[in-house]
Amino acid sequence: MSLDYGRVGVLYGGTSAEREVSLMSGKGVYEALRSRGVDAYLFDTGERSLTELVQSGFDRVFIALHGRYGEDGTVQGLLELMGVPYTGSGTMASSLAMNKIMTKRIWLNAGLPTPGYAVVQSEEELDEALQHVGMPLIVKPPHEGSTLGITKVTDESELLAAYRLAARFDAEVLLETFVDGRELTVPVLGKGREVRALPAIEILAPGGNYDYEHKYLSNDTRYVCPAEVGKDLTVQLIHLAEQAYIELGCEGWGRADFMLDKHGQPWLLEMNTSPGMTSHSLVPMGAAAAGMDYADLCLAILETASCKVQASDPMSL
Repeated sequence: MSLDYGRVGVLYGGTSAEREVSLMSGKGVYEALRSRGVDAYLFDTGERSLTELVQSGFDRVFIALHGRYGEDGTVQGLLELMGVPYTGSGTMASSLAMNKIMTKRIWLNAGLPTPGYAVVQSEEELDEALQHVGMPLIVKPPHEGSTLGITKVTDESELLAAYRLAARFDAEVLLETFVDGRELTVPVLGKGREVRALPAIEILAPGGNYDYEHKYLSNDTRYVCPAEVGKDLTVQLIHLAEQAYIELGCEGWGRADFMLDKHGQPWLLEMNTSPGMTSHSLVPMGAAAAGMDYADLCLAILETASCKVQASDPMSL
């Protein structure tokens, strides 16, 4: 029986460095929605034109795009102009969360814990930034995901190469204090007062290296869900994830990434507003631990699709 969602477009693929992951996510979402009777169609924004999207006749859209031009507010803005309801956060929250620098500024202003950092735009600024951040540190492009362009630096001699790698992706490069400890993530669903975090997940990658291969291609990474961190810390992680999500203005769904240091202090790293939905992905894992299977999760997210900009009637002013 077809559900009353109308004609649904699953946007996937795209042109970002995370295209291959998005192709996997989109196919998974599409198959799940079709299995539940949804009139869903795949739409690769990297291969089809915006004119085709405008002419597609979609009644609502599930965004399974990752990275630039899909997770950063650009396609969200287009859908707002089209008046087509879409899943996930709106233009502003998507743009803010995609920028790790702005995310940190907002979290710090709200009193949320995130590692110290510096922003550099040239090789000449590295020495001063190093004095501020200290060693070891993480060098990353602020607008990329899936660990692309990221380097852990343990010796000053490694810094220049790490900077040059990150600068291939972004004009600004983020230097962040390295937190040695356990890697955790917390999926979040909903909006406003209805925001709720799903069970926390601990990521146990070989050698502590949770890179692109260990995220999406290898079966060597282990996951513990719910994470075995004790009741009090679990409550703290859930609270921090929900607050981090709310402060950025997120809605629909997202995933907060953490490092837990050796003293038991959680540190917020980033917020993903269009997380992966592959066979290795973490939001479906958290949902399963909460009793929600993959197809139910996709339907729950699709149900929240909306336009976020409320048009006003100028005649009523």
